[in-house]
Amino acid sequence: MDTITLWELVALAGAATLVGFSKTAVSGANTVSLAIFAAVLPARESTGILLPLLIVGDVFAVRTYRRHADWATLVRLFPAVAAGVVAGTVFMLWADDTAVRTSIGVILLVMASVTVWRRRTAGQQAKEQREQSEQDEQSEPAGEGRHRARLKAGSYGVLGGFTTMVANAGGPVMSMYLLSAGFRKLGFLGTSAWFFLIVNVAKVPFSVGLGLIDGHSLLLDAGLALCVIPGAFLGRAVVDRINQRLFERLVIAATVLGGVQLLLR
Repeated sequence: MDTITLWELVALAGAATLVGFSKTAVSGANTVSLAIFAAVLPARESTGILLPLLIVGDVFAVRTYRRHADWATLVRLFPAVAAGVVAGTVFMLWADDTAVRTSIGVILLVMASVTVWRRRTAGQQAKEQREQSEQDEQSEPAGEGRHRARLKAGSYGVLGGFTTMVANAGGPVMSMYLLSAGFRKLGFLGTSAWFFLIVNVAKVPFSVGLGLIDGHSLLLDAGLALCVIPGAFLGRAVVDRINQRLFERLVIAATVLGGVQLLLR
């Protein structure tokens, strides 16, 4: 970190601003920040430096959407997420910078692919979900429906916990889960805001124990955190006016480029 150039610092500041924007407007934008941090800094250390900035953004998201969380969903998710975080911590114990960089690159490309797939199938899934809900109400035993819900929450939770611990990339996983569960905009934003604030704060002791957060990283975070704040306010101001489709396309393209760059680096 002592050798960061001016242009690299500018790139990190831009990525930090995008962190705030993603927390209050478009969560997928966060993958671009992840790619920039992993490209400018050592990949392994970049996850620890990015975490406090994410928490700053989470605080703004919770202040904005705190009244719209579905706590039953959060309680159902947390045990599986905890297992995923522990698995990610074990991975980080032995992974060197090359392994982490490769893992982040792969996760970014997979998440971008899943996002494209989700967009293409969203309409069909909504239709099938309505039909399935009608069938469930008529024929599915309540116990079976609860079992399916627990299994779904468990699988998404473990994957989300692992990806957020290894690469701070749990956003797309949780987005898929919440959308598949039928959450509308405010419920989605409120539940997601509380989820990531709680999970990211819980990750701090693990990151400190792994040596990913220390005095030097927090010093850099102190400066970059100032860039998160305007990004969060900008997201709140434009969330209802942004061209969602165009922005998502740009985010996906940047994520793919970032993932490829990390794999080829």
